[in-house]
Order: sequence, then structure tokens, then C-alpha cells
Amino acid sequence: MKKTIIEVPGISATIRKHNVPLSPVVRAGDFVFISGMPPFNPDTGELVFGDVEVQTKQVMDNIKLALEAAGTSLDNVVKVNVYVPNAAWFRRINGVYSQYFHTDPPARTFVAMASWALEFDVEIECTAIV
Repeated sequence: MKKTIIEVPGISATIRKHNVPLSPVVRAGDFVFISGMPPFNPDTGELVFGDVEVQTKQVMDNIKLALEAAGTSLDNVVKVNVYVPNAAWFRRINGVYSQYFHTDPPARTFVAMASWALEFDVEIECTAIV
């Protein structure tokens, strides 16, 4: 089995521009791995600021775009990890998150952590099948 790096419109270019040593999407066999996505606008490469709901929506839109670039969709996500600096946002994030996973949601871990190198409040990664 060989891994394939998937080019994601706007997202891949932004990562290269900032010299971050990661691939936003890697496909290996029937699995697609989406790296942690911060809330940046793929059209501009700039972070999207706003409350945690605004940021979560942008992150989920980025994940949807990345999955589609890999030939899969939100319906095929099997595992999600959500990272935030404030566990009290659990319900607020779920309010947005549940709009993307209507039925049969994937397994998920919600982790509160200290901080990131950039100014954003949510990062989400996932694994899907093709």
C-alpha cells in the first residue's frame, strides 16, 4: 500500500506558503487522514476570526472541502478529534458540529488543551474511508 498526498484547493497552498511540514490530506488504501484544520479561509489563506461557532463552521467547511478533494465525504468519516483551549465550549461547538453530522455521527474525542502558535480557538482532525 502506498500513501498519496492529496492537493486541496486553497488549503495546500496556504500550508506551503507558511512552510508548515505537513500534508493536509493523506490517502492510504481506503483510508483518508485529514490533518488538524484551523479556521482559515482557503480563498485568502487568512485566519477567520470570530466566536467559537464561527471558527468551528469554518473548520468544518475546510474538512468538507478536504474530504471532497480526496474523493470522499462527511458521510464516510469514522473518527474525529476536536481540540480547544476551553472545555466550556463543548455545547457551543456541538451546536455547529451536529449540523455537519446529522445521523450516525462518527466516533469522537474532545480535548481541551493549552494553546496554539496562532490565534484561533478550535482545530479538528478526522479519519474517513473512501
